Amino acid sequence: MSLRINDTAPDFTAESTAGTIRFHDWLGPNYGIIFSHPRDFTPVCTTEFGAVAQLAPEFAKRNTKVIGVSVDSVADHEKWKRDIEAFGGAPADFPIIDDSSLTVAKAYDMLQADYYLPAEGRTPAHSQTVRTVFIIGPDKKIKLTMSYPMTVGRNFAEILRALDAVRATDGVPISTPANWVPGQDVIVALSLNNEQATERFGPLDIKLPYLRFAKQPKPAA
Repeated sequence: MSLRINDTAPDFTAESTAGTIRFHDWLGPNYGIIFSHPRDFTPVCTTEFGAVAQLAPEFAKRNTKVIGVSVDSVADHEKWKRDIEAFGGAPADFPIIDDSSLTVAKAYDMLQADYYLPAEGRTPAHSQTVRTVFIIGPDKKIKLTMSYPMTVGRNFAEILRALDAVRATDGVPISTPANWVPGQDVIVALSLNNEQATERFGPLDIKLPYLRFAKQPKPAA
């Protein structure tokens, strides 16, 4: 069965460029993003890892750890990091997991099917469905998933925006409208009546009886 939003993110132990990772322990009280790739030394993936390296300060500001997954060895990852850093112009300090066994790919249902995957001579075409993003909360629950084909590079500005939306709404009776960015108004949940919503979030901008906007609440201290 596929992993669903609010499922507990599978825990795993794996070798990585940062040593042995025990995922839940490594994540600790932070948000986390897993982004996976079908192979090292592939063109689209190199641009994506470069983008993640450039965004490291933004993820840190959001108390979010990022971790890459690729189906090659740590030794290959270390060599590939030199290309990533040369292209991205920033150090690739985040861990990259050795998933040559496909343990993580299978645990996170990243593969459309696995019975046909060769043990030797595997190419990106064999593992092309390993192109996913998981945003995971401090409670170790899956908050959001995205999947991409091999030909479409991920938009990490959107991933960052989605992370902001997840963090803003996590455990709070609000949601974000289409195209929302931080600082814009949010939608108040229907679990609150107008009086309750006003008391908690301030004046409402009522567009429709079921569509009520309020200022984005400040995060708890």
